[in-house]
Amino acid sequence: MIDKTVLDVAAAVAGISDGATVMIGGFGRAGQPVELIDALIAHGAGDLTVVNNNAGNGDTGLAALLAAGQVRKMICSFPRQSDSWVFDGLYRDGRIELELVPQGNLAERIRAAGAGIGGFFTPTGFGTQLAEGKETRRIDGRDYVLEYPIHADVALVSARAADRWGNLVYRETARNFGPIMAAAATTTVVQVDEIVPLGSLDPEVVVTPGLYVDRVVAVGERAWLRDGAFVGGVDIEGRALAPEEEA
Repeated sequence: MIDKTVLDVAAAVAGISDGATVMIGGFGRAGQPVELIDALIAHGAGDLTVVNNNAGNGDTGLAALLAAGQVRKMICSFPRQSDSWVFDGLYRDGRIELELVPQGNLAERIRAAGAGIGGFFTPTGFGTQLAEGKETRRIDGRDYVLEYPIHADVALVSARAADRWGNLVYRETARNFGPIMAAAATTTVVQVDEIVPLGSLDPEVVVTPGLYVDRVVAVGERAWLRDGAFVGGVDIEGRALAPEEEA
C-alpha cells in the first residue's frame, strides 16, 4: 500500500544533510512551509544552499533559518525588502553568499530541472552584470543568455490538502513555486493543512501529482483560515488584514 504520510514534521525533514540544496516554496509569507522550516532548524542541518523567491521576512520561517546560521548561500530573485533585516545583516557581514536571479529566470530554471531540460536561452539579464561569464547567442535578431537548471536535493512545499499518495491541491496564490519545486528535487517534503481520504480529491483539481512527492505531513489549518476560507491575517509588512481585504 502506498502511504507517503509521516507522523510529524521531525520525521518529514529527517535525513536532510549538511551541504544540501534545499528549495523552499513561498512568495514572501504566502505558501511558505513554516512548520517544515522550523523542523529543519531543530534538525540542525547546516551549510545549506537555499532556493526561494525571497530571502526571508521578519524573524520567522526562512528568516529564522538564516538567523540560525544554517544557510551558506541564498539563490533568490528578491532578497531585500522592508523586513529582510536578517538577510541584510548576514550579507553585509559577509556571512552568506547570494546568487541573484531574475524572477522569471528563477522559475524557468527550476521548471527546467523538473522537465529534464539541459539549458535554455533567455533575453532577461542580457547586457547586465547577471550575464557576465555566461554564453550568449543572437537568435532572430535578439540577444539571449544561456541559463542552466537549478536542481535540489530537497524541496519543502506547503499545500492545502493531500491524500496518502501525495496528490496535492493548493489554496490560491499559496501555490506559487510549489509545483515546480516539487518536480525539481530528489526528495519532496510537503506540509498540508489536512490529509484527506484517497479518492476524495477530484483529479481535475490536483496540481502536483503524487509522483513528485515523497513525504506528506499534516500540520493543521493556519490561524488565518477557517474551512479553507480567509478569516484575517497580516500583509507582507505585518499589518492586520480584514477578510474583505483578502485580494
